[in-house]
Amino acid sequence: MMVMTNPQTLLVIDDDPLILQCMRLCLPEPDYHVLTAGSAEQAMAAFRREQPDAVLLDIQLPDQSGLALIHDLREQDRRVPVILMTGHGTSETAIAAMSGGAFDYITKPFEPDEILPVIDAALETSRMARKPAILPSEIEHASAEKPSDRMLGECPAMVEVFRSIGRVASRDTAVLILGETGTGKEVVARALYQHSSRHDHVFHAINCAAIPEALLESELFGHEKGSFTGADQRRIGKFEICNGGTLFLDEIGDMTPVMQTKLLRVLQEKEFERVGGSKTIKTDVRIIAATNRDLDSAMADGSFRSDLFYRLNEFTISLPPLRERGQDLPKMAEHFFRLFSRQLKKDFVSIAPETMQRLIDHDWPGNVRELQGIIKQTLLKASGPVILPAFLPSGFAAAVPPAAKAAGAAVASREWQDGLADEIRRRLGEGSFTIGNDIHDEVDRILISEVMKSTGNNISEASNRLGISRPTLRSRINHLRIDVS
Repeated sequence: MMVMTNPQTLLVIDDDPLILQCMRLCLPEPDYHVLTAGSAEQAMAAFRREQPDAVLLDIQLPDQSGLALIHDLREQDRRVPVILMTGHGTSETAIAAMSGGAFDYITKPFEPDEILPVIDAALETSRMARKPAILPSEIEHASAEKPSDRMLGECPAMVEVFRSIGRVASRDTAVLILGETGTGKEVVARALYQHSSRHDHVFHAINCAAIPEALLESELFGHEKGSFTGADQRRIGKFEICNGGTLFLDEIGDMTPVMQTKLLRVLQEKEFERVGGSKTIKTDVRIIAATNRDLDSAMADGSFRSDLFYRLNEFTISLPPLRERGQDLPKMAEHFFRLFSRQLKKDFVSIAPETMQRLIDHDWPGNVRELQGIIKQTLLKASGPVILPAFLPSGFAAAVPPAAKAAGAAVASREWQDGLADEIRRRLGEGSFTIGNDIHDEVDRILISEVMKSTGNNISEASNRLGISRPTLRSRINHLRIDVS
């Protein structure tokens, strides 16, 4: 069942009508809204009028250099990512522009499979930087029609989260956000950025669990031409692009020990070298990190460096799981039903008491993200303004005694854990030194394949179901070589 989302707007600037038409075909509605411009003058007018989420810009324009236009666009709003399109002979110029703040570049001619992940990454970056994360004290001043992420909650733990954001957002310190999957760590990171003194500078996010170690190093620090197989051009890394801005390192607990060591050095010295390079590059970046792992246990077993933890842990914000938030859940359910009913153009008046009780009785292992998904599915199934139990997804259709539900879950969990333990022991017996990455990849291969099948290979819907961004999903599909044809 597909849930429609608000399309993101991409402004494509090129004087070649073929390129403009190609991008319209490659980025169809409703996931994307493509605007086009054939000159710098048209582009600036469209940029001011439409406020696009990202820009795809040819470096050669009839009335102005693309490099000069980047400067003008960034004067208007430096949070909007700009991707450069270059010819083979102008890639060095594009790399220089990246040092000045461009998001990325791609060389013509290109295939759709090459440029779509870059565009998705730019749109995701723009969403995180510009979509407001509204704190409770600001809700009454926010437009009811504006699709904002509101941080809801009145339980003591959430009140402390809001206070913490207020205390640390304006201070230029590293922040570590802890919490289970789906508790809202990304929204907290956005709130910290948007309420900081760097809110009008660059914001980038990287999911450390979704990128293999070799590629993650290049993503963070960049690389020189010829530094490894496939490095046919110099690449500018996120620490260089984000100079003066904010870098959000999601799932930091899944970073390998080698990468932890390299990250620690950058945080301590505020300088680094590109992979394969010898030039020292200074950087001034605020780090916000997040993880769903228990870092105390990870430090105890040696999988996470304690000195990196202390460097990241200048201030900690811990998010409570939804099951421990008491009466927050009924209020959040009511809010999301009203919000999504407007977005989906569905009638909604009230939630039947029996329906609310089933929502309260659920364990919510996926936390707030799971609650949002369940409410969207319920609204799409609903045939009236009152939400009845029959409209809930199949997992909620019949009441299950808590003891029986817990017993069944425990049996299934033990069987799964026993099978996984057997596989780990087998690999240990073979002397493998890549067990963690191998097991993680095998689980992801099955999970992503099944979700892609169930959604008809729709990237946007699958990323929503998985709770990850489109660029992260594309990266995992490419890395695992999953056939989505």
